[in-house]
Amino acid sequence: MTTLDDLPTPCLVLDLGVLRRNIARMAAAVARHPGVALRPHLKTAKSRDVARMAAPGRGAITVSTLAEARHFAEGGWTDQIYAVGIAPRKLDAVAELNAVGADVKVVTDDPGAAHAVAAHPGPVSALVEVDVGEGRGGVRPEDDALPEIAAALGPRLAGVMAHAGHSYAERTPEAMAAVAEAERAGVVRAAERLRAMGHAVPIVSLGSSPTALHARNLAGVTEVRAGVYMFGDLFQMQLGTHGPDGIALTVLASVIGRRPGRNAVLLDAGALALSKDRSTEAAPRDYGFGLVLDRAGRPSFGEAVVTRVHQEHGEARGAEPLPFARLPVGARVRVAPNHACLTAAAHDRYHVVDGGERVLAVWERVNGW
Repeated sequence: MTTLDDLPTPCLVLDLGVLRRNIARMAAAVARHPGVALRPHLKTAKSRDVARMAAPGRGAITVSTLAEARHFAEGGWTDQIYAVGIAPRKLDAVAELNAVGADVKVVTDDPGAAHAVAAHPGPVSALVEVDVGEGRGGVRPEDDALPEIAAALGPRLAGVMAHAGHSYAERTPEAMAAVAEAERAGVVRAAERLRAMGHAVPIVSLGSSPTALHARNLAGVTEVRAGVYMFGDLFQMQLGTHGPDGIALTVLASVIGRRPGRNAVLLDAGALALSKDRSTEAAPRDYGFGLVLDRAGRPSFGEAVVTRVHQEHGEARGAEPLPFARLPVGARVRVAPNHACLTAAAHDRYHVVDGGERVLAVWERVNGW
């Protein structure tokens, strides 16, 4: 029997029970809206094993890299949105997947790229990305570029999509609901505008984990995309996406040094194992580079936070005196991530547990682009 004590550190630990609860919660939230489907975003999970739970029956999914698109298409998840603005040179790879049975739809907010999609000899279609307030990708619903892009795509227009990433700046359910409504209204307005011009707009897609959970009305929307809800993290916890018991992903690490004089321990999980993301810096509670838990995943050291990272070193300091007798060199701890997406990206597999220390399975990830 393999346990956490047998694993190399640092490595990813994924709690199956928490993962199941998180997936069920999002499915229930979307099911409140008749006629709206959940198209889970697998950019964080990058795992067919997770996909079997989040998109059962090889259902529709969202991806963020061509590597993911290939991996999931080969596993049977053929209905995909590649939700990153398409570079025309990537169209050949998408068309090759679609020619052998996949239905990978791309995204653009650029007339030139839309013309490239329309002119491609292979089977490719695209959604127009709509900016509903984040100010990253997309065109505003009222922008003249919206009908220009749709006209360029012609029959290869698959729909419209939006992402309210600015919801991450909000801190209350009411504020999240307001962003969710602005997201819905914006993408639906874009779809209605194009339909009034004679375009078919079969897909009206939106989503982020916070807005998917807090949306009160999704009239006019056909599907919701969300992803980080599956694993959770310290930032999403503070947004209300899940509670303190909703973090399914942790990094197993070993104590490699002790510094009682500054109430700290050194870990073999540094910037490469945890990432240097600082999402919680602007949140009500700053968790540095992660919260240190005991080997069983419990916060038994109080608020012991990884305050400093080097490439392979992490320094964790306690808000209260650390129990150094329980933290000798070699002791195992788990670090809850600040941002699960970036923490997971450094690793190639998950070691799956279910509330205990026994490793039930090892699930592979697909990394790279």
